[in-house]
Amino acid sequence: MILDFDAIEEQVIPNFKGGEKQIRSHMYTDEACKIMRASLEPGATIGVHTHETNSEIIFMLKGTGVVLYDDGRETLSAGSCHYCPKGHSHSLRNESDETIEFYAVVE
Repeated sequence: MILDFDAIEEQVIPNFKGGEKQIRSHMYTDEACKIMRASLEPGATIGVHTHETNSEIIFMLKGTGVVLYDDGRETLSAGSCHYCPKGHSHSLRNESDETIEFYAVVE
């Protein structure tokens, strides 16, 4: 199955997971997973949340973001990937001066 994210309507979601500002996302969902291509403007965040029943992969396409993972801090740059397994907590922050773009897969 090919997903054409350009053909999926963009959603603008304020304060995603309790975060700051908004996330812009083209999102595919079904009963098994959620896949999205998204962006965060400077100063925007996805709030800290715990993956109780699933896991998440974030693959950075453009820019540099900061992941708060459990009690640590990780830098995620273009071409790198963050994995949050079931039972762990994380967030994504754009602390840079440019918009970041990424793919996220929740299964």
